Parts: sequence; structure tokens; C-alpha cells
Amino acid sequence: MTMWSPDITGRTGPRYKAIADALAADIAAGRLAPGDRLPTHRDLADRLDLTVGTVTRAYAEAERRGLLRGEVGRGTFVRTVGDRYDPLLEPARDPASELIELGLNLPLDCEGPDLAEVLRELGQHPDVSTLLGYQPFTGSDRYRRMGVDWIARHGLDVDPEQVVITAGAQHAIVVALSALCHAGDVVLTEALTYPGLKTAASLLGLEAVPVAMDDQGLLPDDLERAARDTGARVLYCMPTLHNPTTATMSVERRRAVADVARRLDLQVIEDDVHGLLAPESPAPMMALMPERTLYIASTSKVLAGGLRVAFVAAPGDLVERLAFAVAASMWALPALSLEVAARWIADGTAAVITDRKREEASARQELAGRILPAGRVQTSGQSYFLWLELTPPWRCEHFVRAARERGVAVASAEAFTTGKAAPPDAVRVSLSAPTDRAEVAAGLQTLADMLDQGPAPASAIV
Repeated sequence: MTMWSPDITGRTGPRYKAIADALAADIAAGRLAPGDRLPTHRDLADRLDLTVGTVTRAYAEAERRGLLRGEVGRGTFVRTVGDRYDPLLEPARDPASELIELGLNLPLDCEGPDLAEVLRELGQHPDVSTLLGYQPFTGSDRYRRMGVDWIARHGLDVDPEQVVITAGAQHAIVVALSALCHAGDVVLTEALTYPGLKTAASLLGLEAVPVAMDDQGLLPDDLERAARDTGARVLYCMPTLHNPTTATMSVERRRAVADVARRLDLQVIEDDVHGLLAPESPAPMMALMPERTLYIASTSKVLAGGLRVAFVAAPGDLVERLAFAVAASMWALPALSLEVAARWIADGTAAVITDRKREEASARQELAGRILPAGRVQTSGQSYFLWLELTPPWRCEHFVRAARERGVAVASAEAFTTGKAAPPDAVRVSLSAPTDRAEVAAGLQTLADMLDQGPAPASAIV
């Protein structure tokens, strides 16, 4: 690693651009040679007395210009003459953004698997071109067996014939709703729910109706009331690490919900995308009512966001309807993604990556526990996010706007609120998007300071 330190004195504009400009100048002058390894983000930030986030954006800007290349697990290097620069591989996030991103629920990309290695293996396989062909609508037998293995890690035993493969959990939600509902139907869900459910319901012409919640998730008594009042026949829920509140249902609560579902003949869509982050949680709802549950397990949240592979386990009489919905919505499954997921699941990579992400999530939650005020945070020690209740006179939208003005993005409760009720004065704070803990800490400290200081006088006016 070089001891390179840029001279940014006299350079105007944002600091991250000044660093990228200085890097370009030092490469042109020969002070940095092709292949040189640059300091880590944290080392350079300490040397320049800047935030880690500023250095991260500087390196991203330099990579966008074709000056650098990053290698997972090794570091950042000056590009050599033989390096191929492809603008399609530019960083997904805008390096010009000065925001600390605590709004997006990303799957800790900094702890992701090594895609290059598995692609090299595939490139040497004599039949790799078959991955460009069509897949059966349910997925091939091999990939469905892979789905059985993945679902078993969540605590469920299912048969391959029960598994339908989709292009990620969001696609699975659309497929499940398409198979179970008709336009105009009601879908019951938690009063605070995953925004993707609201989007899918709107797309299909369905009405999402809220069910009251407590710190364990939806309330069985209110579920029964809502089902009887609306005539609904479908429930969507997240029993484990609920998004956005992180609530997890106890065994007793799951049994009570299952009892209501049986008595009122409800079909249940169980979204368990975060389940592997909480291995000590109770068994999925499907274990209690396999005859009426569509269970969703995804690779995206615990392996890589761009790996759009999810598995739906369903009662046998619904598999054909689900397969039809897959065919209607995308026709052919992404075979290359399926093969990558299959190899990572089979060779143990998926288990290793999941463990690493769980450990990093726990470390970031501990950091949040030290910085944010006690008594205002609802969380689980292994979740990617937390639910922060605001103190008066803060109001939800004012807090979101003021946080953004101070360089931190958080997710408003309004995005998760179902129905016409006013959103609570709370925000979801995601800990998984920043590349390192220093940036997480900086963002959390800003939020803690805001809670301590309160809004500016003009912001408190309603």
C-alpha cells in the first residue's frame, strides 16, 4: 500500500472532487504508478482530517473517470494499461452525492460474495451457453431442489414440487398476489408495511387494508375484525424482522394468527426475506399452516441485491397458478443468476456470506445503541435497520427534511403507512447502505444531535 496523500490545498469545489483531481494529477505526473494500491478509505480520511464518506465518494468519482479499480477483499488500485474500463460498471450510486445514506435497506454490499470467481468458473464450463436458454416457468428441477435447500435454512421442509422460482422477492409478491387475487380485491397487511407490497397492490388494482400492530407485529383480534369487515381472503405479513419496525412474532402470536386464518379461510403470503438474519426466531408461519401459506425466501437481502432470485413454497394446488403468473410477468427466469445462486448455496459461500452480514449488522446495531437515545429505538440486534420514534416537537416529515439538509437520508414513516391513517412520528434508519461503520456513526450522530437540539423554530410550525 502506498503512503499517498493528495495535496488539495488551493483546490476549489467539493472535497471529494478535489481528491479525485489530485489523484489524476499525481497519476499523470508519475507520482502514482499503475497497479499502486491506495490507502484505505479510513486511513486517507484520518490523514486528511475528512469523513470516510468524503473519501468513499472521491474514490468512486476516480473510478468513474477510469483512474482506479476496486477488488473485493483486496483494496483499491491505480488502473494498469491492460485494465478494461467499462462505463456500464460505474458505481450505482452518484459519487457527487454528499448524503450519508441511512434510508435505503441495502444488503450490506461491503460484505458481498466474490462474483468474479464464480464467473471465471462458469466461463470454463463447456456448456455455459445453455444459461442463455429459456427456463421452465417454475424453474428447472435442479434449481427447484436448490430452492428446497435454501428454504430448509429458514426452518422449513418442503418438496421440490412445491417450489416456484421468481426474479427476487418483489417479483414473488407480484406473482403471489396475481395468483390469489382479482382486481378490486382487498389485501390485509400490517398497518406499517413494506412499501413494495403497496406498490404491487396498486399495480394489480388491489386495496391494501391495515391491521393494527403492537411490538410483536399484527394483532390477531384486529386481523379477524378487518377480515370480517372487508371480506378479504388474503393476508400479507412479515412475521420475522418486520420491515420497518423489526418486530418479530412470538410462537404464541403466530399460533393465534394461524387460528384466525384457518377459521376465516385466509390465504397467507409470508415474506421472510430477512429470516436468515435472525436464526433464533420461531419457525415460519408456513410450518403452522402449510395448506394456506405462500412462503417467500430470497437471496437478495442476505447475499447480494443484484442477485434477483427468490423461492416461493406453496400448497401444491397453487403451484400451477403461480407458474402462470411467472410466465405472464417475465416469461423466462434469469438462468445466469440462478446458476450463480446455486453454486454459492452448494459450495457454502452463501452460508459464509450470511454469517458475515449478520455479524456486521450486529456490530452496526451496537453502534446505534451507543449513539441514539435509549427508549426511542425499536430494533433487533441483527437487523439491517431500526425504527426510531421521534420526540416532540419533531414531526415525521419535518425530521426527514431537516436530516437531509444536514446530509443524512432516512425513510419516512409515511412510506410504510397503509390506508388513510396519519403516519406515526417515526423514521426507519437503515444501517446497511454505508460502506463502513465510521460513516454509519457519523450519520447516527447527526440524528442524535437533531433529537437533542430539536427543530429550528420555523420547522416546528405546523
